[in-house]
Amino acid sequence: MYGNPAFDCGEAQVRTVCRQLATVVTVQGVVDDTNVERVTAFALRSIIAEKPFVLDLSGVTSFTAHGLPLLSAVDERCFCSDVEWSLIPSEPVLHETCGLNFPVADSVPDALHHFADSIDERRHLFPLMTQQIA
Repeated sequence: MYGNPAFDCGEAQVRTVCRQLATVVTVQGVVDDTNVERVTAFALRSIIAEKPFVLDLSGVTSFTAHGLPLLSAVDERCFCSDVEWSLIPSEPVLHETCGLNFPVADSVPDALHHFADSIDERRHLFPLMTQQIA
C-alpha cells in the first residue's frame, strides 16, 4: 500500500492507519509464539490516548493460545489509557477467545460506526452537564 507499508513480523504483516474516528491496526497472516511479541509491541505503540483503537484480526489465518497475550496487552493498555477499543476477529481468533470478554465488532466500519455513535452521545450529554454545573 503506497505510503503505508506493512511491518513484517515473520508470518504476520501489521499495518496501522490513523483515521479520524480511530486508529486501526490490521494484522494479516499467522500470529503464534514466534511473532506475538513483535505484533504486540507494534499494536501497543499505535494506541493513542483519547483516540479509539481497532485491532483488526479479520485477516489472521492462524491464531493459537500463544496469541492471547496480544489481546490482553491491548485490553490492559486501552483500559489504563481510558481508550475505547474493539476487536475484529477472524474465525481462528474467535475459536481461541471463546468465553473471553473482549469488545468485538463484525468489521472495521461497524467499529467506527460504534465510536461515532459514542462521540455523538457524549456531545449530547455535555450541554446537559454544563447546565447542571452553572
